[in-house]
Amino acid sequence: MKKNPFLMALLTLGAIFLFFVLVVVAAGFVGRGRGLPIGEKIGVIEMTGIIVASKTTIEHIIEFRNNPSIKGIVLRVDSPGGGVGPSQEIYEEIKKTVAVKPVVVSMGSVAASGGYYVSAPVNRIFANPGTITGSIGVIMEFTNVQELLGKIGLKNQVIKSGEHKDIGSPVRPMTDSDRQILQSLIDDTQQQFVAAVAEGRKMTVADVEPLADGRVFTGRQALAVGLVDELGNLQDAISAAARMAGIEGEPRVVYPPEEKPGVFQYLIQESATQLRRGLQEQSATGLQFIWSGVE
Repeated sequence: MKKNPFLMALLTLGAIFLFFVLVVVAAGFVGRGRGLPIGEKIGVIEMTGIIVASKTTIEHIIEFRNNPSIKGIVLRVDSPGGGVGPSQEIYEEIKKTVAVKPVVVSMGSVAASGGYYVSAPVNRIFANPGTITGSIGVIMEFTNVQELLGKIGLKNQVIKSGEHKDIGSPVRPMTDSDRQILQSLIDDTQQQFVAAVAEGRKMTVADVEPLADGRVFTGRQALAVGLVDELGNLQDAISAAARMAGIEGEPRVVYPPEEKPGVFQYLIQESATQLRRGLQEQSATGLQFIWSGVE
């Protein structure tokens, strides 16, 4: 039976094309430091900016926790904090992961408030000598514009089911009763924060409370009071995670895969992100684990 030359040439070209596609994909993975799914690796998860959501970070944590080739995780934190709920969700997921494989935090420029909250349960915390960290505390901020509205002739009308349904409203004065309720909310959340730090850092609540008045520390000061374990950069944290995981030699480092949306989708997402961050920073009326020194 004669072989069809055209078919043979087509198959050959197809095989060559497939080979080059595989080479390009492999080179792309290696070039970005993502690594191929073989060998023992350290996974690095970057958590930057204000914490307004937990979904993506938690997905990355779970992905690395369930990957048997990733023997340890480094969480690179560069955040002034953010929402209480997202910070607590990330904290809980990290606690689950610490029980499975070593987790190390590398603090960048700032790891304050919620940024410190999510760091507390890990095996070891690295900070730079000048990293701004700590700010253990809770804050709610309200702006009252009632007088401004009155000057331009606007009057607000509210129909509500109970006295405190519009608590924190910017168009009426805060009553003593309102303030007591909100302060109780702050106090309870603060107790949760202190307890989380005490548990994660293997300290007593009595040890943490004097540090939990909202003050910030440099990395060197945080080391002196027990809020971090060691001074060092990201590479130092990666090396420590590798040693804790039993990896010999220079560890291979991988990052979560990058999502690459289309141009139109990217523009929409970027606009929405900037708007959300702007609203978060300028009118933060929700319960926050956040250091207000970063604008």
